[in-house]
Amino acid sequence: MFGYVRPSDRRLTEEERETFRAAYCGLCHALGASYGPAGRMILNYDLTFLAMVLSEGGGTCEKRCAVHPLRKRRCACGDTAMDTAADMSVILTWWQIQDGIADHGLFRGLKYRAAALLLRRAYRKARRRQPDFDAGTQKRLTALAELEAERCPSLDRPADAFAVLLAGAAQGITDPVKRRVAEQLLYHLGRWVYLVDAADDLKEDLKTGSYNPLVLRFRVQDGALSEEDRQQLAGTLDGSVRAMAAAFELADFGVYAPVLRAAVYEGLYIVGAAVLNGTFHRRRRERQAIRKADTNDA
Repeated sequence: MFGYVRPSDRRLTEEERETFRAAYCGLCHALGASYGPAGRMILNYDLTFLAMVLSEGGGTCEKRCAVHPLRKRRCACGDTAMDTAADMSVILTWWQIQDGIADHGLFRGLKYRAAALLLRRAYRKARRRQPDFDAGTQKRLTALAELEAERCPSLDRPADAFAVLLAGAAQGITDPVKRRVAEQLLYHLGRWVYLVDAADDLKEDLKTGSYNPLVLRFRVQDGALSEEDRQQLAGTLDGSVRAMAAAFELADFGVYAPVLRAAVYEGLYIVGAAVLNGTFHRRRRERQAIRKADTNDA
């Protein structure tokens, strides 16, 4: 995944922040238990969001880890969604790596080839655990690759392919109402992620000649969209978030509801605006520095 999906911290109480950290730590432990250090390396907020959407209940416990060896941290336990999300995280990351290999050639793709070597064993295990999700992911990425090969100028067609891929993650939810809701929520999240990622990669794709539907759909000057086109894209992104919000209100997401709400109702808007105005990576570096300081203090 891409690192764009996160709750707005200012909408969360301290207890809700701790719930989010517990989900993050729970997914980290699930990745580590099933896939070792290579699995832990792919942990991010996007995948934690997926785990919270898939969750059908569970408790918490306290555990130590390599990052916090001296003090136990609260983490999600007894929730099969963490294991499912860990499997799907490996599959999604594997195919993202394969896309990087295909896009960047022999030498520029060396880092992707190295990542594939590290993750190959984990991917094979995840594929055995989640064969339907892996097959669906391959099918949708093949369709997406065909659109890229034909230089499709539509925003909707490639975004839909990725959206359907992500919606497939909800198939394992046992409650039929929540499953349908989660499918819609993840579908519109997939559209949003695809288009935000295209906006984030715009300058790099222009340099390399890689496929980017924004280049084909809008007027790009000096590596940026015109103000009019940027506003049009912002409206499209906001429409996807509003559809997510409508779906979110139709199901009970339990203890994770406040965290998911903070992502859907504010976090995605903040990230989308930051990507479009070019400040996303600067703000991410600032957040990483803060998290590193917090870790050292712990």
